[in-house]
Amino acid sequence: MQQTEVPYFSQWETPGMTLAVLAEGSSALTRDPLWRQSGAETIEEYARWAVNVCGMACLKMILAARGEIHPILELARGCTSYGGYVVNEADASIRGMIYAPFVTFVAERFGLAAETMTDVDTAAIPEILSRRQFFIASVNSGIRWPEREPPSKGGHLVLVTAASPDAIRFHNPSGHDDASQVDATMPLAIFDRFFANRGVAVSL
Repeated sequence: MQQTEVPYFSQWETPGMTLAVLAEGSSALTRDPLWRQSGAETIEEYARWAVNVCGMACLKMILAARGEIHPILELARGCTSYGGYVVNEADASIRGMIYAPFVTFVAERFGLAAETMTDVDTAAIPEILSRRQFFIASVNSGIRWPEREPPSKGGHLVLVTAASPDAIRFHNPSGHDDASQVDATMPLAIFDRFFANRGVAVSL
């Protein structure tokens, strides 16, 4: 696998906050000193959204690869306007990222070629990356600890930047240290334990 040139961004503005978020939930993010960089209007808005924007972090990294930097909440608002997130004001819940509206959003707003993919065999990811530059993969968030057995598959999104028949490399928006955040690399067989066999393939 060639070395990636894709900039890394966490879904929190301070990348080192993952363990605090795991321990305390989104309330930990009200202590993020860099929250204004997200584009949020208030720190409460930032904390509410940041736990839901792994997909927007992947998009931010893709756009950064061609030299564009967009605040993550700006991307989330745009995606929401296309139906990529559904906000329930009654209980403050946020559902998404929903793939089909996301594909339309990135095509119309940024000119990206994207396609939703389901029933993806882990072994097929290298072939996908031979046709597309990136694959936003649905994995269990516990992938930051590959030695552990995940309770389920899916629920979190990572940006796959390279793959070979033996290994896969990705940026994880909620990794807890450098090794699990930037260019995390693992055998396909281990990735398969976390991978929900679906995602979005994207080209610039």
